[in-house]
Amino acid sequence: MSETIFGRLATLEVRNEFAQLRLKGLQHRRRLSPGSPRAGEQPVVTVTVGPDIPVDEVVCLITEPEAAVVPLHRVRADFDVPLWAYVETWEAALPAHPAGTLVRYQLRAHDEDSNEIYWVDDGAEYSYVVGDSGPPAWALPASIYQVFPDRFSPGIGRAWNPAARLSDIYGGTLRGIIDNLPYIANLGFTVIWLNPFFPDETHHGYHATDYFAVNPRLGTLDDARELVDKCHERGIRLLLDFVGNHWGSKHSTFQAALADRNSPYYSWYYWRNWPEDYLAYFDVPDLPKLNVDHPGVRDHLLRSVGFWLGDMNFDGLRLDHADGPSYDFWTDVRVVARSIKPDAWMFGELVRTPDTQLSYAGLFDGTLDFLLCQAMRNTFATGEMSLAAFDAFLSRHEAYFPAQNVFSRPSFLDNHDMDRFLWRAGNDKRRLKLAALAQFTLGGAPIVYNGTEVGVSQTCNIHDPDSQGMEECRQPMPWGDAQDGELHAYFWYLSHLRRNHSALWRGSRQTLLLDSAAQTYAYAREDGADALIVALNMSAEPRTVVVPHVERGAQVTFELPPWTGDVAAI
Repeated sequence: MSETIFGRLATLEVRNEFAQLRLKGLQHRRRLSPGSPRAGEQPVVTVTVGPDIPVDEVVCLITEPEAAVVPLHRVRADFDVPLWAYVETWEAALPAHPAGTLVRYQLRAHDEDSNEIYWVDDGAEYSYVVGDSGPPAWALPASIYQVFPDRFSPGIGRAWNPAARLSDIYGGTLRGIIDNLPYIANLGFTVIWLNPFFPDETHHGYHATDYFAVNPRLGTLDDARELVDKCHERGIRLLLDFVGNHWGSKHSTFQAALADRNSPYYSWYYWRNWPEDYLAYFDVPDLPKLNVDHPGVRDHLLRSVGFWLGDMNFDGLRLDHADGPSYDFWTDVRVVARSIKPDAWMFGELVRTPDTQLSYAGLFDGTLDFLLCQAMRNTFATGEMSLAAFDAFLSRHEAYFPAQNVFSRPSFLDNHDMDRFLWRAGNDKRRLKLAALAQFTLGGAPIVYNGTEVGVSQTCNIHDPDSQGMEECRQPMPWGDAQDGELHAYFWYLSHLRRNHSALWRGSRQTLLLDSAAQTYAYAREDGADALIVALNMSAEPRTVVVPHVERGAQVTFELPPWTGDVAAI
């Protein structure tokens, strides 16, 4: 794999180490099935007991809504070759509760011989809400436009700031977004995911110093209210990019903790050796990690969620670095969000394995589909994945995860943290169009990073020694004649195609044709009321592609030029 989309799990060596660590000690990792049980349903809790700890008893200690002790039972032992030892699995069905019940629990083990007590996952507290409704109805047909505020638009009649480096402030504003809402609406997008806009000295906004304000260079709270109102007037929902794991070191609470170890904010952070050494996001000193299990921190962050969803009327949350905070923290975020806005949409950024993603079911409505992103880039941009391998991946991926109306998986081709798809594709627009066709005709709500739809690329790989890092993929948005009109028209077509055909967002998928020699591929999407066939030609030659649909007694013939695709209703 030539990319580091799965940065912390990018190499075989790291993956092997990760796999072994998950089998050592006592681990639960919120393996709860289902993650949000229905009223009267008994969810099953699972614990893995590694070879390094002998135990005779494992129990679940329920603390809310009432205290209870539920014993787990040893259900099997598996021999792990890399560990060269047995690993046990223990399980128990927890008591059923009425809808709306908040349940909290911990897990503990006991070794009778030594009389040692062990806490599973170091005593982490877990929780769930009974009867959560899952993703809101409006999320299923959604098409999402990702806006990076500093690079989108300074506003009509205003020019970009002069910039010497890509990390400089280019001068995009909330007014620039408001002015260009007609552009976003005309393209057919129904949701905007807004990258952070809080006070911050960086161009990207992830070093926030105040979760209740707008960066003055971007605008004001009144501008934010106007943006929300005008989005809603056009039928567009707005998602807040919420970071619960960390914030900027210039935040007043961190500065107070740095200045005084006796500060009430000292325990808001994790100190190794005060004041120089503390836990930080990816060891970046300017991003101290928050102790979200501290009552003060949790209250502060929950009030922020309430402010943006309630007072400011945002429609949902994109949850940054979602595996950083504790599971129990996200339960409280879920409760607050749904109490204020019952149809809020919440999905997490989890660059993790599928089983880890599903461990957040019931806390999030779903997760960003990084696995699909990687597969589409490897198939359509670089050709590292064959069509046969891509088809096999899709079938297995769709079988592994619940349906999109149960666990939503928004899709994307690129974002602000990775090379632009067009750059990875050697600036071949045909490859981008094929990938976008697949993206918009598969199940997950498609996300388009601003500029991808008009040909924004970059000058070098973000990991090149002489690059400017992730800023390479954060080029400013072109406007007017600087946009690629052909790509713009194609993305307009795709977004409206998806809006007009329910089979594309609620239907099942069936592979109808796979010809590796001819490099052609076709699949159907249908939901009972609506059916379409999507055909792709990934070869350098024109192809006549005849696609039969036996169940419907239909046959569609596509005349496809090289590196093109098409869609037909049946």
